[in-house]
Amino acid sequence: MAVDHRQHHLQFVRSALAVLTAPLQGIAQLPVSAVDWFSETFATRHRLQDDNATLREANLILKARLQKLEALEAENLQLRNLLDSSIKVGERVLIGELISVDLDPYTQQITINKGSTSGVYEGQPVLDAEAVMGQVVHTTPFTSRVLLVTDTSHAIPVQVQRNGLRTIAVGTGRTNQLELPYLPINADVRQGDMLVTSGLGGTFPPGYPVAVVSTVSRRAGEAFPHVLATPQAHLDRVREVLLVWTMSPLQVLQAQEQARSAEPAVPAVAPAPAAVAQPGTVAKPKAHAAPAGGSAPGPKSPGQKKPPQPPAGGGGSR
Repeated sequence: MAVDHRQHHLQFVRSALAVLTAPLQGIAQLPVSAVDWFSETFATRHRLQDDNATLREANLILKARLQKLEALEAENLQLRNLLDSSIKVGERVLIGELISVDLDPYTQQITINKGSTSGVYEGQPVLDAEAVMGQVVHTTPFTSRVLLVTDTSHAIPVQVQRNGLRTIAVGTGRTNQLELPYLPINADVRQGDMLVTSGLGGTFPPGYPVAVVSTVSRRAGEAFPHVLATPQAHLDRVREVLLVWTMSPLQVLQAQEQARSAEPAVPAVAPAPAAVAQPGTVAKPKAHAAPAGGSAPGPKSPGQKKPPQPPAGGGGSR
C-alpha cells in the first residue's frame, strides 16, 4: 500500500482489476436501472403531457437566451481581436453517468461510467447542469473517480463575481458547505455573493459558478473572518455530469493566428514618397561629408564628421 501510494507501481494492476469488476458494477446497477425504466414506461398520460409542456417552455426560454449569448460571444470575439487579446473559445464536453458513491464518511468521491477510453484524464474538471462539482483524480479504461469540491482535501481558486475578489474555497466534508479561510478581516464579501472559478491554477476554466456565500462572521481579535458558502451543484442528487475539455495554450495561439489571418489586410502608410519626391533628398546620404559651400555647420559638425573616419577598434557604437 505504501509503495502504491507514493510511487504508483500498481497502477496497471488497479486498472486491470477495474476492467474485471466493471461487469459487476453494471449488474449492481441493474435494479436502479430497472426501476427507472418501469417508472418511465408506466407513467400516466397526464404526467407526460405536463412534462412535455414544461420542457417546451424551458426550451423556448433557453433558445432565446442562446440567441443573446451568441450575439454577445461574437461581439466579445470582435473586441478581443481589436485589442489583440487572447481568445476564449467554447469548451468540449462529454456527458457521464454516476454509477457509485463512496460510502466513507470522511471522503466526498463518486465514480462515473467514463474512463480513459473516452479521453478522460486526471485533473479534468467535472460539472453538472448548475455549477462545478469537482475534478477527476483517477481513471481506468471504463470508469473514473471524481473528487467533489466539498471534500476536505479539495481546494478551488474562486473569485467574487460582484467585485472580482480572488480567494480559495476549501471543502469541509459536508455536501452543502464550503469554507473560505484565506480572506482578510476587511475583505469585501457579503452574504449572497456568487463565487465563480477564477481560472487560476489551470484546472478549472474561468467563469463557472461554484457556490453562494451563506455566512460571513467577523469576530473581534481574529485576523480572518469566518466565511461559509453553499455549493450550487446538486452534489447529493445528481445522476449525470459534464466532463469539460479546455483549450491548451498552443491551441489558443493557433486560434489567435487564424483570427489575425482572417482579418482584411490594411495597407501600410508609405513614408517613402515624401522623401523621394523632394529633389534635395538625393544628397541626404552624403550629409555626413563636408557640406557644399564651405560653411561650417556649427554644432552639427562633430557628429557628422566622425562617420567618415575609420573606427579605432572596429566598433560601431559608443
